[in-house]
Amino acid sequence: MTEEEARAWLDREFSVSRETWERLDRYVAMLLAEMEHQNLIAESTRDHVWARHIVDSAQLLKLAPDAEAGKADRWADLGAGAGLPGMVIAMLSGYRVTMIEMRRKRVEFLQRVIDVLGLDRATLFGGKVERAAAAIETPVSIISARAYAPMDRLIASALPLAGKRTVWILPKGQNYQNELDIARTLWHSDARVEPSLTAAESAILILRNVRKKG
Repeated sequence: MTEEEARAWLDREFSVSRETWERLDRYVAMLLAEMEHQNLIAESTRDHVWARHIVDSAQLLKLAPDAEAGKADRWADLGAGAGLPGMVIAMLSGYRVTMIEMRRKRVEFLQRVIDVLGLDRATLFGGKVERAAAAIETPVSIISARAYAPMDRLIASALPLAGKRTVWILPKGQNYQNELDIARTLWHSDARVEPSLTAAESAILILRNVRKKG
């Protein structure tokens, strides 16, 4: 997918408004500028940021239930890093997104983006995922984690954020089947695999009704 094709896909799938385009463009500019100070994305993806990061994040919305108007549908993004997918979700949907990140420099960057872009549906928890449940309203509707932790630690740390109806949307790389096997070994869940739009060897794991075994 080229950068032009990525922007066309976003416009087609989300009917992106002028204001949202301006926010997306500003976010990409801030992300690339911050790369001079910290490693937010792989250097090899700098020239493909729309396809490799923005569309890669936005595709998760196509796998999530629509946020209902007037409801406080909450989306928790674990290990938010550069704000992918959290910032993109906040700009393209009606979800109230909480990005959870413990690294100070990344927390500072994320807060700066929220302030500059005026993202009133985005909030930030600076700390460990295990401590977030005491600070934010739970259960959340959606949990995402783009590059946070292996499956065994991911679910264990985030389970206090979830309820029976929480949908877990977890992009994984070429070892996604191993990650799914680990989840099935350690936890009960209703699971399925969806192909990734941006990486043929990757997939997105969708888990529902996640609960402890035994």
